[in-house]
Amino acid sequence: MQAWLDALLALLALPQYGLSTVFIAAFVSATLLPVGSEPILFGLLKLNPDMFWPAILVATVGNTLGGAVDWWMGYGAHKVADKYSHSKHHVRVLGWLERLGPKACLLSWLPLVGDPLCAVAGWLKLPFWPCLGYMAIGKFLRYVCMTVALLYVFPS
Repeated sequence: MQAWLDALLALLALPQYGLSTVFIAAFVSATLLPVGSEPILFGLLKLNPDMFWPAILVATVGNTLGGAVDWWMGYGAHKVADKYSHSKHHVRVLGWLERLGPKACLLSWLPLVGDPLCAVAGWLKLPFWPCLGYMAIGKFLRYVCMTVALLYVFPS
C-alpha cells in the first residue's frame, strides 16, 4: 500500500501533472463537494519544496474560481433559498451578511461554511468582483497558513 501511495504521489508531483492536479483539486474543493485540496498541495510541496509559491498561487486561483462558481450558483438559486427563509437563524445570518457585504467573503476559507457563504453572497447579489477579491485574499491566506503549518509539523 505504501509503495502504491508513494508512486501515486510521485506521479502527481511531476511538473506536467503537479500544478494542474493542485488546480483541479482546489477548484473542486471550493464547490459544495466535500473534497480537501490541502493534502494534495502538501504532497506536492513535500516532493517539490521549490514549488512553494507557484503551488500556493495555483491553489488560490483554482479555489477562488471555484468560489466564483459558488457565487453564480447562489445568484441563480432564489427559488430554493426562499423555501428556507422562514427560520430566525436564517434571517439573522442574512442580516449579518448584508451588513458585512463583500467583506464577508474573507471567511470563504472556513471549513463547512466557507463555500456555502460564497453561494449566499451570490444569492444576496453582493457585488461579484469585490466578493471575488475578498475570496482570493481569504483563500490565499488559508493556503499559506495551512501549508506552512503542515510543513512545520511534518518536516523532511
